[in-house]
Amino acid sequence: MKDCYLKKNSEFQRVYAKKNISGSRYITLFTAKNSFNYPRCGITTTKKIGNAVKRNFVKRRLKHIIRENSDKLSNGMDYVFVVKKDAPEADFKDFKNSFFSVLKRQKKVKR
Repeated sequence: MKDCYLKKNSEFQRVYAKKNISGSRYITLFTAKNSFNYPRCGITTTKKIGNAVKRNFVKRRLKHIIRENSDKLSNGMDYVFVVKKDAPEADFKDFKNSFFSVLKRQKKVKR
């Protein structure tokens, strides 16, 4: 899962343009199909969340959840997770539930 992250702005913009959106209390998810045989993920945090320490804390949490559950993500999809401003104060359990909630809303979870 190491090389499966979106990194370029153009990749993020392509996913945003597809407008497949679902949201929960702590995360908003954008999805789009890709031409690869594996899922790719990108994480976005804004300055509304707080300083760099808080933003990196939330990104580390989300990367951990993605790594643990990468086998449950659908192949051939790009995912962009946008973290909301209440996320740094969330319990890990609530944050993880929010992650699965947005995936289930878009029916992008393997069973």
